[in-house]
Amino acid sequence: MARRNKIYEGKAKILYEGPEPGTLVQYFKDDATAFNAEKHDVIDGKGVLNNRLSEYFMSGLNNIGVPTHFIRRLNMREQLIRAVEIIPLEVVVRNVAAGSISKRLGIEEGTALPRPIVEFYFKDDKLGDPLVSEEHILAFGWATHQDLDDMVALALRVNDFMSGVMLGVGIKLVDFKIEIGRVYDGDFQRLIVADEISPDSCRLWDMKTGKKLDKDVFRRDLGNLSDAYTEVARRLGVMPNAATPMTKPKLMN
Repeated sequence: MARRNKIYEGKAKILYEGPEPGTLVQYFKDDATAFNAEKHDVIDGKGVLNNRLSEYFMSGLNNIGVPTHFIRRLNMREQLIRAVEIIPLEVVVRNVAAGSISKRLGIEEGTALPRPIVEFYFKDDKLGDPLVSEEHILAFGWATHQDLDDMVALALRVNDFMSGVMLGVGIKLVDFKIEIGRVYDGDFQRLIVADEISPDSCRLWDMKTGKKLDKDVFRRDLGNLSDAYTEVARRLGVMPNAATPMTKPKLMN
């Protein structure tokens, strides 16, 4: 088997050179990190779950006309994606107060927000991905006025889709983070959703109990992360109801 050319490795994924020009292979790792990687563990099967869940959400977005980098799943841990020029911003949409917005503004966690709020964070691990304003983005040339309009429109369309999907399986979409990339068709540029959409990048609460089904389980030591992600996958029909959390194979004597 030919050795693959690794393009980039992040905290949760590895990108390899794709089989065709303009493509990449995205590999989902089992690593779980929080607090800018100060907390780290390896959760058996997490990469498999996130690969399948991100495929589910990205395919759904493609099907309703929201463009993403997703092309197809290759195997249990990898998917073929379109190579994009990532805008150095994380786009966060909040429907309910939780996490940093509760701390910053003194809003009780769980408070419904008057409307979806879109925030931008500068992608820089060394700086802790700081919150930035549109003025910062424009002044430093990270995006144009048109880019910002398009990013907000994309983020809100993702929010509409994700909120509806989750509502249908009894889960509240509290907030989520996406990344957006530029693709070029000749001289024409357009923006598409990139990176991943999974419980790693969303806050998901059970609508009846408030139980957390996202990475806050790991951040706050609330239980087994694989169990939480498996529950989301079961409800969405990504995994059969009888499925158990994914684990590594064991060697038999």
